[in-house]
Amino acid sequence: MAENSDISAEARRTWMGLLARVPHDALEDAWTKAALSPKFEWLRRPEVGGVMIQGRTGGTGAPFNLGEMTVTRCSLALQSGPIGHGYVQGRSKSAAEIAALVDALMQTGSADQVKDRVIDPLMRQMNDTKSARAAKAAATKVEFFTMVRGEDT
Repeated sequence: MAENSDISAEARRTWMGLLARVPHDALEDAWTKAALSPKFEWLRRPEVGGVMIQGRTGGTGAPFNLGEMTVTRCSLALQSGPIGHGYVQGRSKSAAEIAALVDALMQTGSADQVKDRVIDPLMRQMNDTKSARAAKAAATKVEFFTMVRGEDT
């Protein structure tokens, strides 16, 4: 299949970010259910390393180094040509391989199939997890208010 040149950088950033953050067991489960097994050649086998994480004061201030995080990365090329890269949190070489395969397949004519079978279910799962976490936090929210007292005049 020919490489899909209609892919926007934002769309690729979205699926790569999802693949990097999703729990490894969920990624492996979605890949297994998708029943995809493309032939590929390694460009860079999975390797574990570290990256420096930056934070910002108040979310918008000057960046500072927050600490290091373990990351596994790899690169591969499908026999049909597209190159996929996988970066995942932690030390899962199999998750990095799956992420690279999904990235490569999303650049082919199989993109809709991969999106329906892998990306969309993972996106729903991440959104459900995020909603459940927000609901749990909202249940503990305390609202403070101040009554106006006569001596404040």
